[in-house]
Amino acid sequence: MTKDRSSSPFTTAQQRKSRHQEKRDAVLLAAVQMFNERGFHQTSLDEVAASLGVTKPTIYHYLGNKDQVLLECVTLGLEQLLASGEAVRNGPGTGADRLRACLVRYAEIIMGDFGRCVIRTSEEELGEESRSQFRALKRRIDSAIRMLIQQGIDDGSIAPVDAKMLAFTLTGSLNWTARWHVPDGSLTPQQISQQMVDILAKGFITQT
Repeated sequence: MTKDRSSSPFTTAQQRKSRHQEKRDAVLLAAVQMFNERGFHQTSLDEVAASLGVTKPTIYHYLGNKDQVLLECVTLGLEQLLASGEAVRNGPGTGADRLRACLVRYAEIIMGDFGRCVIRTSEEELGEESRSQFRALKRRIDSAIRMLIQQGIDDGSIAPVDAKMLAFTLTGSLNWTARWHVPDGSLTPQQISQQMVDILAKGFITQT
């Protein structure tokens, strides 16, 4: 007689792995939202655990100590930002088209929980080893954006400028949305992103 595996009261290794990841993700989301709202130093793991109805040892089980929790939060945000550049690097259109697409997605991420945490986290809040990983990922993001700018300069869709200065100007402007964006505002993150990138790309002085 063949027994239906789905009726077994015992979970498979894949199911256990999936549930472990779901619980880990829940801890990260609770932590990042508290870090963003209260600040890293003003948030304790006891408070994160209490918000989930678990104990602090549970946090340690899934993520480790507080420094490791913060590192995981900012790493997730940085990886999302890096992916925004990777996704369009070989896409259609001109270099300027690809840069605009990247920047719109970049701004949307910055207004999300993990992207917001990246901007609101000071390097000094991380341990020495974590700080090194944080900086390395930020350098990769900067490099990816500069590459897109250079592609646009090379194909003539972006005016000849200092790619480093333009990258700092663009990301610096978009990064501030992590400070002033209100989730329940009248505009969606995508609408804000589109408008900001349009202003940055076109400027605001009437051409005569």
